[in-house]
Amino acid sequence: MVTSDFKPRGVCARMIHVELSDDGSTIEHVAFEGGCNGNLKAIGKLVAGQSVDEIVSLLEGNTCGPRKTSCADQLTLALREAQAQARS
Repeated sequence: MVTSDFKPRGVCARMIHVELSDDGSTIEHVAFEGGCNGNLKAIGKLVAGQSVDEIVSLLEGNTCGPRKTSCADQLTLALREAQAQARS
């Protein structure tokens, strides 16, 4: 299992904890610190067991109000960073 902590920028969440399968292709677990607690717990539940590529394709570029990013968009960056760690 690959674990990674990612500090998001431009959003309310302070940290995103990611766990991927050994090959970096599947999301095992996601947890957010800070932000909209209920919504971010729901995101973690919805993405568990899903393909990193599918989730990135679905959430990349998502915005929050006037912000150019969102916790979901920042999650895509966290997933790609963890995936790069798995492949190195």
